[in-house]
Amino acid sequence: MTGAKPDTLLPLDPAAATPFYRQIYDRFRGAIASGVLKPGDRIPSARALTKELGLARGTIEAAYSLLAAEGYIQARGQAGTIVTPDLKARTPVLSPIPPSDGGMASTSFRPNSILPFQMGLPALDAFPRKIWARLGARCVRAMQPSDMVHPSVYGLPALRAQIAAYLQVSRGINCSPSQVFVTSGYRHSIALIAHALLKAGDRVWLENPGYPPTRDLFGHMHIASVAVPVDRDGMVISDGIKLAPRARAAVVTPAHQSPLCVSLSLPRRLALLDWAGRNNAWIIEDDYDGEYRYVSRPLPALKSLDRDGRVLYAGTFSKLLFPSIRLAYLVVPEAQIERFEEIADVFVGGSPELTQALVTAFITEGHFARHIQRMRRLYSERRDLAAAGLENVLAKHMRVDSQPGGMHLILRLQGKQSDRELSARMRKEGLYAEALTDWMLEGEGASALLLNFTNINSESTAENLATRISRLI
Repeated sequence: MTGAKPDTLLPLDPAAATPFYRQIYDRFRGAIASGVLKPGDRIPSARALTKELGLARGTIEAAYSLLAAEGYIQARGQAGTIVTPDLKARTPVLSPIPPSDGGMASTSFRPNSILPFQMGLPALDAFPRKIWARLGARCVRAMQPSDMVHPSVYGLPALRAQIAAYLQVSRGINCSPSQVFVTSGYRHSIALIAHALLKAGDRVWLENPGYPPTRDLFGHMHIASVAVPVDRDGMVISDGIKLAPRARAAVVTPAHQSPLCVSLSLPRRLALLDWAGRNNAWIIEDDYDGEYRYVSRPLPALKSLDRDGRVLYAGTFSKLLFPSIRLAYLVVPEAQIERFEEIADVFVGGSPELTQALVTAFITEGHFARHIQRMRRLYSERRDLAAAGLENVLAKHMRVDSQPGGMHLILRLQGKQSDRELSARMRKEGLYAEALTDWMLEGEGASALLLNFTNINSESTAENLATRISRLI
């Protein structure tokens, strides 16, 4: 690893009273403290930095000598100079900066950390990395010049075909590969829909509570969000009709409502389809983890009931494989293929073809289906273990909702505890949590914590984590 280049550090100031060697020292120390340079990272040689910055060799060596004397870096001869490997254990400046207090302002719905209970993460320890590495190496070896040009903005044809086949078998969706558009994630899918079918000033039903980034995305596009209540049968369609009968679209999570995990009942599915058909409105079905139902077989997708071409189906590989893959897909009505191709030509750059080829191989050879089956069994076990461990310790303070599927637990807080305050304290202590009240579009709602269980591997692990939570209550 080459470490940070000089241009990733703060620039030197020739007018400053501080000498250059000290400025270089300060900038490297700052890069180490902020995590730009990590323990074990290799830094530029004194000769390379001399050439890059146009300074005297002695200036660079003076800065490096000071860094070495204070234990920040180590010279390894021909292996180069690196940030001291055990620096994090000995130097507190490398500790991660805790999030600030507050509600939505301090909540990231796409964090790049790995913390206990972190939402949105599948079981990272159970992913078949050896198979993935083997397929990846094979895809790289097979790469031809034709694979190195600009990727199709609609998605790799082979992957589109595999997604269409998978959806027909597993989710009951009858679609052609041309209806499938590969995107870089849920937000990209929503943006594509908005550009193709909506305009500024339109109104869209959103579930309340519901996934906050959806509201934010529409807000930036000047599309008004209408908060429609959710009860034990999912979105209350009759309320949506009362609030905004002429809305242009509705965004729903029918399999496991996000975040309450209830399923949209069949009568309400039919009522929603009827409303969309009569009003020429669109239904955006976010099926983010529909495969993970534990009390029975996964429910068919809402899209499978669509006879009028009003449903757009959004799926993702982030929950099924891992988030950093940045691949999702969108199934559009057949009559809208040309429209979405026009919009994709303008707004979409295409996802890396090598990644798409790897996922295609993973699906084609049966690894994808087997992985989902394994994860369904594993998550069912881990959900029970996590719920039991939490309840053993925290029964006096909160109760765990019973839910049919999904990848997270809902802990209802007893008394007048604030879920926002408790989740903020948990994050400061290295535990992840999201406050249910942060997912409310309108009103406060009940106080509860959202905790992912997929990476909790035993009841004792859950109890230990629950003990840490109990100290914060």
